[in-house]
Amino acid sequence: MAELQTARRSPVAENIAEHLGADVRSEVVPSGAPQSAKVSPADTRREVPSKKARLRRVLLLLGPLVVLVGGMYVYLTGGRYVSTDNAYVKMDKLAVASDSSGMVVDIRVKEGEGVNQGQVLFRFDPQPFEIALSAAKAQFGIVRTEIRNLQATYRQNLAQLEQAKSDVTFYDAAYARQLELSKRNIVSQAAFDQAKRDQRSAQQRLVAAQQQVEATLAQLGGVAAGVIDDHPRIKHAKAQIEKAERDLARSVVKAPFAGIVTNVSALQIGSYLQPGQAAFSLVGTEHVWIDASMKETDLTFVRPGNTATVTIDTYPGVIWNAKVISVSPASGAEFSVLPAQNASGNWVKVVQRIPVRLEVIAEAKSPPLRAGMSAVVEIDTKHQRGLATILAAR
Repeated sequence: MAELQTARRSPVAENIAEHLGADVRSEVVPSGAPQSAKVSPADTRREVPSKKARLRRVLLLLGPLVVLVGGMYVYLTGGRYVSTDNAYVKMDKLAVASDSSGMVVDIRVKEGEGVNQGQVLFRFDPQPFEIALSAAKAQFGIVRTEIRNLQATYRQNLAQLEQAKSDVTFYDAAYARQLELSKRNIVSQAAFDQAKRDQRSAQQRLVAAQQQVEATLAQLGGVAAGVIDDHPRIKHAKAQIEKAERDLARSVVKAPFAGIVTNVSALQIGSYLQPGQAAFSLVGTEHVWIDASMKETDLTFVRPGNTATVTIDTYPGVIWNAKVISVSPASGAEFSVLPAQNASGNWVKVVQRIPVRLEVIAEAKSPPLRAGMSAVVEIDTKHQRGLATILAAR
């Protein structure tokens, strides 16, 4: 039996195996066997590159496929949420003023103080308003008296009209008799002329009486026997009383809604305010919303009613829930004082911003918001992309 010898792993083959990852195994050959039966290092070097080439081909095929699948996943799962950091907190703001003029004698609030709806802010001097109210009431009494006198005058004018009609009847008959006697030369010419003059005077008095009745009736508003309170002058006098009462009530300026007052130092006791002149400002705290200027390319699927999340730069990590109330019918540039004139000169296309209003759903534990705070808005459009979208785009 031939003696078996174990061929040991050469240093060169061991280095190649370690470098290329090949496993060069030891082989057992019989003694005296031809040298061609052994695995030479050259054969190992030829075998290892062939495996590396196959791995390269597999990677070249799988790499683009993985990138394509990943891109498809990102595209199909994206597009549902749109966001912007061009958003700011908004609240009701009011320049507190009165439609009456007067001198400020009392200020009931301080800078930064929270007020409730209907709370007194400041007061005017009430004395001028009380005097105006007394004068309006006195004028109302005077007008009532004048209307009653007109009613009495109207009745008197009616009596005078009846008397004038009676006189016309009498003098017409007297003139007819004198005319008949004159034809027979029985009456003198002087008596005939007197009868004719009396008849004309009676007719003129009748016309004057009729005109007096009409004038008095016009002063009574065309209704002589109506209720006195329905007369236009009475209504005007009542309106003056109501205006004076309203001015007196408005001399006490109250908060129209709950909020926080600011710039109170601009108003001092003794200041005289004209109607409509601002005293200080009031910022509401109950109605809070977000005005977000979204890119027009992000509004494809944004609709009123979409839910959203809002984060405020002042409070990192705190999230507010919100809801889209409305999408503006025009971009902000359309409301500018000097809108862009794209039809003249060089034109550069710029992505427009469309204001979107969101209602903030505040919770009791939420920190306070202030008007003008910067916000980041993310709107959930509920839109899901599909393969049909890709095919339609092609």
